[in-house]
Amino acid sequence: MATPAPHGTPATHAGTQAPGGHDPVFPPFDTATFAGQILWLAIFFGLLYWALSRIALPRVAGTLEARDARISGDLKAAQAARDEAEASRAAHEKTLAEAKARSQAMAQEANAKAAAGSDARRKALAAELDARLAASEKQIGEMRARAMANVDDIARDAAQLIVRQLTGREATAEEAARAVASIKSA
Repeated sequence: MATPAPHGTPATHAGTQAPGGHDPVFPPFDTATFAGQILWLAIFFGLLYWALSRIALPRVAGTLEARDARISGDLKAAQAARDEAEASRAAHEKTLAEAKARSQAMAQEANAKAAAGSDARRKALAAELDARLAASEKQIGEMRARAMANVDDIARDAAQLIVRQLTGREATAEEAARAVASIKSA
């Protein structure tokens, strides 16, 4: 049997009250309140949907679009910088190759000029040395001829001195010349 509720307490369904004055059914699961709960669920879901679709989701979508635009812009800027760096590298390599070719051409030209100059100097020096050598040979020949001419005179004088020293008598210049000529012919 149902016990009457104390004064000032609302009455509950008969026979559904648990001992100690508690309702045995969890209120959201109470079938008597399903219709009101579904109505309030629909109202709150509709308000939540409206708030999300009009306020929160546009902000999130705007943030995502701004982020996508920033990322896209950054990617385009990075690609442009990469293309510019690639073009700059290609131009640098081309300039470097041209400078290298110019420096090699200049080095070859300088080597050719130096070789031509040194060859000309070598030829001039060789010609000068040949001329000096010819002059020296001529001078030596003349000196030899003079020396040979003097040899006869020296030999004649020496013969006269030797005869005087050995025999004590004076030999004439003709006798000394005949003696030198006989030795020369022998």
